[in-house]
Amino acid sequence: MTPDQSPLGKTTDYVDQYDPSLLFPLPRELKRVEIGITGSVPFLGADLWTAFELSWLNPKGKPQVAIAHITIPCESTHIVESKSFKLYLNSFNNTRMDSADAVRDRIRDDISRAIWGGEAVKSSAGVRLLLPELFECEPVKELEGVSIDRLDVECDTYQPTPAFLSAALDEKPVDEVLVSDLLRSNCPVTGQPDWGSVQIRYSGPQIDQAGLLQYIVSFRNHNEFHEQCVERIYMDIMARCKPAKLMVYARYTRRGGLDINPWRSSHPQLPPANTRTARQ
Repeated sequence: MTPDQSPLGKTTDYVDQYDPSLLFPLPRELKRVEIGITGSVPFLGADLWTAFELSWLNPKGKPQVAIAHITIPCESTHIVESKSFKLYLNSFNNTRMDSADAVRDRIRDDISRAIWGGEAVKSSAGVRLLLPELFECEPVKELEGVSIDRLDVECDTYQPTPAFLSAALDEKPVDEVLVSDLLRSNCPVTGQPDWGSVQIRYSGPQIDQAGLLQYIVSFRNHNEFHEQCVERIYMDIMARCKPAKLMVYARYTRRGGLDINPWRSSHPQLPPANTRTARQ
């Protein structure tokens, strides 16, 4: 399947009865080959989704609502196209379910099958539902780190340009966390802008911050899904700056009640908290 075959950018009938066939998986392989990944992926991580528009009916027909946190392992063979994800969640709207746990389990099972392209599920998606009594516990917090957006740099390149990246390979290594709110890319099907913030945590030769900022800005007119952009950033930094450890984490603003927040790491660690930023 290819993105142009998905419901993205097309007039769509909204189904309000549960229908898992609405999920549209897209293979990760083609875009990974483009950035030099073949076989097993050279990183760990996950795609952290937040679904703000989830509702169903209880056995008496009374509407229920929840926020869903969904974790999709990066080693899965497929991603789920976001509009199809929204359509799928909408299909619960007039569906009677026994409990929130039943909704959670159904979503977990359906997403897990989709991200493995219908083949054997090697690792399941994680799903956690937050019910209204806990909504006030959802914090808003910016990504921690040193903002490189403070730098007054010249920007005139708006397609990904790894040549901007460099590091002090002959100097003492450092541990740094750098952040930028200037990440923007475009949907590869509709051309609509996707706005994001990115956090880069690394150990190794010190990365030139001005060049890193120019590199992040260079995604501005690039057409690629969120997950693919983050993997491209990870691979380019690894190749050009040679850190001993690297983590790239991006939080994109929501569209259609969904936000997607890819996280990739060179080493085992707990995933970041799926905590929204002010723009989300």
